[in-house]
Amino acid sequence: MKIVFLIIGLLSVGLGAIGVVLPILPSTPFFLLALYCFARSSKRLHTWFLSTSLYKKHLQTFVNHKSMTMKTKLSILISVTVVMGAGFYFMKAVPVGRILLAIVWVAHMYYFLFRVKTENT
Repeated sequence: MKIVFLIIGLLSVGLGAIGVVLPILPSTPFFLLALYCFARSSKRLHTWFLSTSLYKKHLQTFVNHKSMTMKTKLSILISVTVVMGAGFYFMKAVPVGRILLAIVWVAHMYYFLFRVKTENT
C-alpha cells in the first residue's frame, strides 16, 4: 500500500507544480494530496516536501491555521468552476451527471467560502 501512496504522492506533486504555472489547474489540492500520501508512504519524502518552497508558499498557512489568502481561495474556486463548467456543458445528455456536478460545485463553494478562514495579508 505504501507504493500506491508513494506513486500518487509523486504524481500529485507533478500536477501541483504544473498547476502553479497553468492557472486552470489548481495546485493546492494536489499538494494537499501529496502531503497526505507522503505522510502515509515515506517519512523521508514527507520531511522533504515540508521543507520545499511549494509547501511553504501554497500549504503551510492552510495546514497550520486552516486559513488561505483570498487570492488562493479565488484561484481554487475559479479553477473548479471552469473545469466543472466544462464537464457540465459536455454532459448535456446526462442529467444525473449534471446534477452531481452541481452538487459537488456547491459543496466546493460552501467549503472554501464559509469553512476555510480568509487570511489577512
